[in-house]
Amino acid sequence: MAPARVVAVMLLAVGSVLLSVAADTATVPSPEPFIWKKAHATFYGGADASDTMGGACGYGNLFSEGYGTRTAALSTVLFNDGAACGQCYKIACDRKRADPLFCKPGVTVTVTATNFCPPNDALPNDDGGWCNTPRPHFDMAQPAWEKIGVYKGGIIPVMYQRVPCVKRGGVRFKINGHDYFNLVLVSNVAAAGSIKSMDVKSSDSDDWMPMARNWGANWHSLVNLTGKMLSFRPMARNWGANWHSLVNLTGKMLSFRLTNSDGHTLVFNDVVPRGWNFGQSFARKLQF
Repeated sequence: MAPARVVAVMLLAVGSVLLSVAADTATVPSPEPFIWKKAHATFYGGADASDTMGGACGYGNLFSEGYGTRTAALSTVLFNDGAACGQCYKIACDRKRADPLFCKPGVTVTVTATNFCPPNDALPNDDGGWCNTPRPHFDMAQPAWEKIGVYKGGIIPVMYQRVPCVKRGGVRFKINGHDYFNLVLVSNVAAAGSIKSMDVKSSDSDDWMPMARNWGANWHSLVNLTGKMLSFRPMARNWGANWHSLVNLTGKMLSFRLTNSDGHTLVFNDVVPRGWNFGQSFARKLQF
């Protein structure tokens, strides 16, 4: 083969590989760029953060769940109806806008979103209604806030950015609820920290069933009957004479498929064994 033709064939081969790689990587979403934004921050929960337990994400005891005192409640615009639960934010006092008496410059603290800071429409946005729409605001656990601010300040201007979450161990699943209503709490999520969609599959089925966010980081099972020939199984009264379909996964071996808010998907095959009981938690080493 002539040298010129060999070179041409090699270039075509390289070009094909590059196009193939581009086609493969194009389907992988890029994470949200980590840029600094302006907000304000207050604190709550006491010096030991004991009053931050529970919260609108549903993580319960933040100490035993591994979140500790580095947590925050987010205002409406940041909380996004619970879609931000588990996300991590690096926060620093904005010394350009802050009273120097109440700011600790050059220090950052990383917190996880575990709660919702509700609006107070009875107060102005700049005088007590800190979490009113459209303000981005962090009501931080007091020990976390005091890393960047002086207690007497009460509220300080801050700069913040989304950052990847670093977690120990794998993603955890805690199952609550009752027969025909399985509520699954997803916690200890690394990287993006938050879950965009979730599916479940039982050991007696080959089909993935979509789940829906119930509240915070809790998801409930659904069943899709659209377009199918139907006979009737147990249903629950929704309102009046209207009933909605249910699916019973109780005691079955379960697999979960999670897609995080960066668009990456992981499958947790048979992570829940047969014979499980409500209130139990399950985990594998698998992590985002």
